[in-house]
Order: sequence, then structure tokens, then C-alpha cells
Amino acid sequence: MYEVSGHVSEKIVPPAAMTPDEARDRSRRYRLENAYLGDTLVGCSTVRPPEGEGRVATVIARVLPAFRGRGIGAALYEAGLAHARGLGARAVETVVLAANADGLRFAEGRGFVERERYVLDGERDAWVDLRLAGPPS
Repeated sequence: MYEVSGHVSEKIVPPAAMTPDEARDRSRRYRLENAYLGDTLVGCSTVRPPEGEGRVATVIARVLPAFRGRGIGAALYEAGLAHARGLGARAVETVVLAANADGLRFAEGRGFVERERYVLDGERDAWVDLRLAGPPS
């Protein structure tokens, strides 16, 4: 599963491409889920468990461009949000590549509000951190 999730991530967010070892490591720390239409891989999600005093979880849903607009991202997001809630999240964040206008619209359409834009050291691509306004629902 980790190689497959890494493959989808690489297609949607090339600056965050992972090696198989990095993906395996993440699969031990986070909940990774793949989405298929029949035998075709169409998306994936990541849920980072709640951390810190604020019990902030991160929920990320990714869908390959050819399969967007079919409810796949919404299903991945809802499942990830439910999982985060089950882990005791009091707040939920997500992160989107700034160049991914579809991803930003998707997050904002579900009540996420931009908190920060940044470029990682040694990189050129901008990222956007967003937080779900209000309690996770």
C-alpha cells in the first residue's frame, strides 16, 4: 500500500515525491488509504494523528486529476475526518501545494481557512497550511 500511496502523491504533488522507504515509514506513523475505481488507482489519503495540547490532526485527500469531480475526494476526506475524530482530534488541518488550485478549492469548500504559505528550505514550491474553521465536523 505504501508504494501505491507514494505513487499517487508523486503524481499530484511532485515536490513531495517519496521513496518507497519514506512511504513505508509514513505508513507506520500515519493512516494511509488508497481509493480505486475497479482496479484503477484514483486517489489516496493520509491522516496524521492528533498532536500537541490542541490535539491537531492532519487530513489530506488526493485524487488524480482525471478522476476529480466524482465524489472520490469527498469520500476520502470524510473517512479521514471520521478517523481523526475517532483519535480525539479537537482541530483538523490540511496542507496543499499552492499550485494545486483544485486542492485549494476543495479544502476551502469544506470550511478550511488558510493559515500560512511557505516554501521549505532548499525548495521552490509553495505550500499552504489550512485549518478547519470551528470544531472538526
